[in-house]
Amino acid sequence: MVAAVVALLVQMAVAMVTAAVEQTPTIDEPVYVGAAVDSLHHHRVRYNPEHPPLGKLIIATGVAFARPHLDAGFTGDQTALGRHVLYEAGNDPWRLMLCARLPMIALTLLFGLVVFAFARELTGPVGGAVALALYAFSPDVIAHGSLATLDVPAAGFLLTSVWLLWRARLRPRWHLPLAGVALGAALATKMSMLAAVPVLLLLTVLSVWYARRTHHRTPSDHMRSLGIGVAVAAAMALIAVAVVWATYLLVDPRLRWTPTGPVPAVQGLRGLAVHWLPLPEAYRDGMRIQFGFEQDTWRGFLLGRRYLGSLWYYLPVALLVKTPLGMLALWSAGAVTMLMVPRLRPAAPYVLVPAAVLLLAALDGARNLGVRYAIFLPMFLAVAAAGLMAVRRRWVYGATLALVLFVAVSSLRTYPYYLPYSNEAFGGPSRTHLRLHDSNVDWGQDLGRLADRLRERYRGERIWLVYKGSGVPSAYGIHASDPRRAAPDEVRGLLVVSDSSIAQATGRLAALIDGSRPIDEVGHSITIYRR
Repeated sequence: MVAAVVALLVQMAVAMVTAAVEQTPTIDEPVYVGAAVDSLHHHRVRYNPEHPPLGKLIIATGVAFARPHLDAGFTGDQTALGRHVLYEAGNDPWRLMLCARLPMIALTLLFGLVVFAFARELTGPVGGAVALALYAFSPDVIAHGSLATLDVPAAGFLLTSVWLLWRARLRPRWHLPLAGVALGAALATKMSMLAAVPVLLLLTVLSVWYARRTHHRTPSDHMRSLGIGVAVAAAMALIAVAVVWATYLLVDPRLRWTPTGPVPAVQGLRGLAVHWLPLPEAYRDGMRIQFGFEQDTWRGFLLGRRYLGSLWYYLPVALLVKTPLGMLALWSAGAVTMLMVPRLRPAAPYVLVPAAVLLLAALDGARNLGVRYAIFLPMFLAVAAAGLMAVRRRWVYGATLALVLFVAVSSLRTYPYYLPYSNEAFGGPSRTHLRLHDSNVDWGQDLGRLADRLRERYRGERIWLVYKGSGVPSAYGIHASDPRRAAPDEVRGLLVVSDSSIAQATGRLAALIDGSRPIDEVGHSITIYRR
């Protein structure tokens, strides 16, 4: 079994490191890297307040090895900071991004061990291997675990907290404080994890009640256990809050905080909740900024349809497109099994309820920008899928193995283009851009690959480029003009367009695309046309 675990994690590591080496910065990464570099140089919380500092501190542990330069006199917003650090301050953007991504890769692999351990405790070592295989071959986990972003670490810390709460049913003294630390780490990485806090506090009460069940002889004993559980849950909440404070203090012991931009006013119950939370002012201002984002109107794209605003069913449909078919089958069967099999039923509140609550919260979000907002599902539901090993039927074992192999083949076939993955029912990675956009397919990651392609096949040709991303094309040797700023009859040669821009194209860009002939594609995220 040790060999199987090592083999699964090694293949996952190879996939993630390959992606980290080959991909240029995605849209969000320069902001996080810039904030990490600023904290290294100035020891302050100043940029990217809409996300707490822990994820950027983790990024900083890798960035520090690159010894990045930052001009002392820099002034600008967080977007300009990221561009400055990567392209204007004399740093090597390839080396800097790899150093920023490596700590996240290591953390993603460690969360794989949590998935394995959680599932093994529920169903044995074979179930643990099934869960780890689903996790290690998940295209979404590989894609986002190889980036210097916050989605995977936040979800992984939350899963770790839930696993520790499950273990606390037997040894509460050791595991409950650690669960509080892990919950605090999740909250200190991404604020969206706040939606799961009430669930985890209820699970804390449940774990204490289970731990004391041998003392339950009278109704008063049950009430006493519940009271102790509530007290322990309050203590766990305090530990989580302390971890959040500690992350801010680690960046800046003086807790200096001056917003660099406008902070929206939040009214009603949300405003009261933000005001009374016992968290640093910078964290509460970050929550206000996040709530402000939810008031904006975002452009969406789903199954070939452009729209303004959000659709409540966006995430379920996007997950249906981007999750391997075998994985969907195993998730569903595992969740049903966990509810039906008596010996697994006690684990259902720990595995299924946090994932369901976070998914419901994500469905209500205004930003239909990618399945990364539900990256916790491949983690929690991998554990649920292991429940099939509790069904003592040979055909169940055979079917599970076949589906796991199907997932593995589907994942390996998309190597190294994990970000634009879609399953076979929707045509695979080459057709994802016809149904989804943004971080589902084209997040700016293929600018370097585009540069290589243009040098190899189209040297000396006139390039017209519409690129959706944070990279600077000239830094990779791409010298191009914007076709939207020229007369249509002047746009001749190669028209290169990011697929997210194609999905949202209207007006002049749409007319240019319609009058062009597609001749090539790069990374399943950029299309090259001939005019």
